[in-house]
Amino acid sequence: MRGTIYTGIGGWTYEPWRGVFYPDGLPHKRELEYASAHLTSIEINGTYYSTFKPDSWAKWRDETPEGFVFSVKASRFCTNRKILSGASESIAKFIGQGMSALGTRLGPINWQFMATKKFEPEDFEGFLKLLPCETDGVPLRHALEVRHDSFKSEQFYDMARRYSVAIVLADGDNFPAIEAATADFNYLRLMRGKEDIETGYAAVELGRWAKHVRALAKDGDVFVYFISGAKVRAPAAAQAFIKQVK
Repeated sequence: MRGTIYTGIGGWTYEPWRGVFYPDGLPHKRELEYASAHLTSIEINGTYYSTFKPDSWAKWRDETPEGFVFSVKASRFCTNRKILSGASESIAKFIGQGMSALGTRLGPINWQFMATKKFEPEDFEGFLKLLPCETDGVPLRHALEVRHDSFKSEQFYDMARRYSVAIVLADGDNFPAIEAATADFNYLRLMRGKEDIETGYAAVELGRWAKHVRALAKDGDVFVYFISGAKVRAPAAAQAFIKQVK
């Protein structure tokens, strides 16, 4: 099986991108249209803080080309809680806000946990049992971005495999980089961009990641996002990476 490599950034509204990524004079309302024409995916970050009406999801779908895919960052009200297995109501509210309007443009949901959240097997499995496999007939894929060293555990990896959820590889200085094959897709967040490099990453670094991602794509789709770390360079890094993996 050969998967598709989707590459992008977090969000599409960021003032420093204007005149750097977005052309001078581009209307704000056309930023998503422009970004989706130059990238193959975007991770929607606003959903971590707020819910959106179905009309918003439909608008995002209509402003992007066929083949473009959004990933969605899950609501903090689902993941930033002491007892994860008690998140049923919050998960239902988050999933039911209208994201099914994206249809084929809906990619994985990234469930990001605080760095203080430790792996408690019974509670965490209770949380995984709450994650639905579809919404309004649209299939759902789930990825877990854990940020505590206690998750570097074969017990956690095996649990993720049982529920067919991916573990996000977050490559940065502040969190553990966990790489384990647990689902039929992979999700990477690359956070080492440098502002003094026009493309964020040196060509040789992008080449190493491109080789790695092409290997992962032999087994399924791969979602790669250039996040944080000289955010102003993220679109250039993503565009350079897309050229590397073609």
